[in-house]
Amino acid sequence: MRAAWRLIAVAAGLVLPGSAAPAMDLDGAWATDRAVCSNVFVKKGGSIAFRPKSELHGSGFIIEGNSIRGASARCTIKTRKEDGSTVHLLASCATDIMLSSMQFSVKVVGPDKISRVFPGMDGMELAYDRCSF
Repeated sequence: MRAAWRLIAVAAGLVLPGSAAPAMDLDGAWATDRAVCSNVFVKKGGSIAFRPKSELHGSGFIIEGNSIRGASARCTIKTRKEDGSTVHLLASCATDIMLSSMQFSVKVVGPDKISRVFPGMDGMELAYDRCSF
């Protein structure tokens, strides 16, 4: 009887899917150039925020879990799909005057470098560096 249970356990291990691969780590503050990080972001306690008039120095965004914050918008990630080194996000976003859904795709270039890609617009990419504090 014990041998039968072992055989069932081994067979189940071959059929049942294993645990999912870990999601790509996109958390952090991302700027168009690492050199402008200190002009775009400020670390207050344990959180990261935009500096006043940060848009004068460059653009960027902050990802924390399922939240994406820009200088003028806040988004909640509703779905996330990984396709090789590209991560496709569908987010619900709010500004001071409107709500909208947004598709956002990034290609992971390295541990601290991503490119925002625009599906259907080959060659159009915006590079971002992860800021370290």
